[in-house]
Amino acid sequence: MSTSTKMNTLDMVYIALFAVVMAICSWISIPAMVPFTLQTFGVFLAVGTLGGKRGSLAVLIYLLLGIVGLPVFAGFSGGLGYLMGNTGGYIIGFLLSALVMWAMEHFLGKKKWVLALSMLLGLLVCYLFGTLWFITVYTKNSGEIGVWTALSWCVFPYIIPDIIKIVLALTICKRLAGAIKLNPA
Repeated sequence: MSTSTKMNTLDMVYIALFAVVMAICSWISIPAMVPFTLQTFGVFLAVGTLGGKRGSLAVLIYLLLGIVGLPVFAGFSGGLGYLMGNTGGYIIGFLLSALVMWAMEHFLGKKKWVLALSMLLGLLVCYLFGTLWFITVYTKNSGEIGVWTALSWCVFPYIIPDIIKIVLALTICKRLAGAIKLNPA
């Protein structure tokens, strides 16, 4: 394995640090059908700062920490059962968002407009996957729900806050990326 593709200890520390940042972002929460949190900001910040590979690994580690029961999700919750609930699809969607961002970085480069577009597309993928998950689980547990109702509960109230999170992440991640030393991915 060449030096340019090998991860060093510092890379692993940054990945772990951003997994913790996502946990902290989840704890800043306003309860709702789908809690208002800063988790998507943490995802955007991780991938935007660390790049696609390391950022996606940070999101994966965050998910794994939650799956094993550490209280890293909104409301200081964790466990596989939480992910299997109504809103678990949005949390799994964080990884899909990161993977979309990584793919766009891979094919289109690391230009700021690519990062902005990848964050928007990643958010849309998270909304799509999470809403489909929500409809499926909600229907199974509570009765049938329409797409429009699910969108009005789970997506529409979050669009403006999520756009603000993207703008904040774009502003911060380039500065952070310049301040930390990463091996080329």
